[in-house]
Amino acid sequence: MTTVSTAPVSFDDWRRAYGLSPERDVPFTTLSGEEIAPLYTEADLPEAAQIGLPGQFPYTRGVYPSMYRGRLWTMRQFAGYGTAEDTNRRFHYLLEHGQTGLSTAFDMPSLMGHDSDHDRSLGEVGREGVAIDSVCDMETLFDGIPLDEVTVSMTINAPAAIMLAFYVVAAERQGIAPDKLGGTIQTDILKEYIAQKEWCFPVDPAMRLVGDMIEWCAGEMPRWHPVSISGYHIREAGSTAAQELAFTLKDGLTYVEQAVARGLDVDAFAPRLSFFFNAHLDFFEEIAKYRAARRIWAKELRDTFGARKPESLRMRFHTQTAGVSLTAQQPLNNIVRTAIEALAAVLGGTQSLHTNSYDEALALPTEQAVRIALRTQQIIASETGVANTIDPLGGAYFVEALTDQLQERAYEYFHRIDELGGMVEAVKQGFPQHEIADAAYELQQEVDSGQRTVVGVNRYTEGEEQDTEILRIDPELERKQIDRVQSIRADRDGDAVQGALHAIKEAAGADRNLMPLLLDAARVHATEGEIVVALQEVWGDYREQPQF
Repeated sequence: MTTVSTAPVSFDDWRRAYGLSPERDVPFTTLSGEEIAPLYTEADLPEAAQIGLPGQFPYTRGVYPSMYRGRLWTMRQFAGYGTAEDTNRRFHYLLEHGQTGLSTAFDMPSLMGHDSDHDRSLGEVGREGVAIDSVCDMETLFDGIPLDEVTVSMTINAPAAIMLAFYVVAAERQGIAPDKLGGTIQTDILKEYIAQKEWCFPVDPAMRLVGDMIEWCAGEMPRWHPVSISGYHIREAGSTAAQELAFTLKDGLTYVEQAVARGLDVDAFAPRLSFFFNAHLDFFEEIAKYRAARRIWAKELRDTFGARKPESLRMRFHTQTAGVSLTAQQPLNNIVRTAIEALAAVLGGTQSLHTNSYDEALALPTEQAVRIALRTQQIIASETGVANTIDPLGGAYFVEALTDQLQERAYEYFHRIDELGGMVEAVKQGFPQHEIADAAYELQQEVDSGQRTVVGVNRYTEGEEQDTEILRIDPELERKQIDRVQSIRADRDGDAVQGALHAIKEAAGADRNLMPLLLDAARVHATEGEIVVALQEVWGDYREQPQF
């Protein structure tokens, strides 16, 4: 009779027994190019204190003790197209189908600070999001939606302070005070210069405007997140997971530095800073990225900035599945990609989640595609069991080793940025832009050569492509929106508008917080484009030096 030994063997003995010598290992890497070993063991685990417990420093395992056993993540679907009426109908539809937070997409003219009748807006009004020119549009956007009962996210950056002023005044007209409003506005201007390229002003005054918002919200909007520090667009531009982690956190730490330099107590504003990350396809790397992010943020806020409140150390973040991973070829495959990415976000401990629709590589999503995307989150929450226990992958050898590895890579980038004089100076010199461009080029080379597989694109392309219904925007919507903004200008008190714009220009050239003056301008129906132009007359415009 053969006796099977149950005695433990070492890792090296295990390798030898199965012929797995290091020389014969087939090299595998993450999407970021980090090498993956064939097996991880206890030897790869970090110090126990680095893992910790949920809700306790360093928050590796989650920012709250109960996590999803106490409350599920907020399910958001990004929505916005056409006019404010069109998007208002979509908002009501989403709320009726179980969505628990509203996330607003603005069209390109709004993102760039142009009114709908500006020459550069031609052909873009309402195409990629909703057109918002004035507080009147904002009122229509949220008509019938009690703003003190929902949380609202607004994805806009360079003119974020102006859009927040519109939102606050729209709430005023519902009888709701600013301190009753909950939600987030993105406002991450450093990310714009790094990745998304939607700006209105030079870097320094743009940073001043962010500081004005943080300062004003700390006193007037205690439930509001004035900045959502965004790695999402950094990743969409082609960065690696490590670059997304490093550049996003360094952006956030820079906003903290600026606010502290204004004399604000870090514990007065840090609890209202939030983050926005990408959920890409490399499943375990993404989970490790979120864990490393929480750990780094807690450590830096405590040790570098002296934060004392636990709320200041808790990195709370929204996640969106990777738009760049969606393919126009075989678009139904995108349902699977999105589900995997969403599951990584949940296992990584996100507080809020948006799942992309399968048709978004072709056009804005149809209602059917949005419904499937929302149902994806609901299936993960209700049918898979992953929310039944806290941090189910905590202590997994591979995940913890990757977490440590990504943290190490982030600090390497921190040191390089500090040597350049900090993040603002690094952005001006094009350092993060150049790093991302290189990473994007290398990944595309791997796809083009077939070294990295994209199903339905460079492998498994056989079979007929099925037609996919796509959402088409009625060209008449642009004319309707142009007529609206011109009608608003004709009916308002022109002298009041000019007075408000003059006050903004005076304050922009002085050391005054601009938020109260932006609210005044919103109340008299100054348009977004007019306010941006007034600020540009003082601050100038910005042109980027191309990076190759």
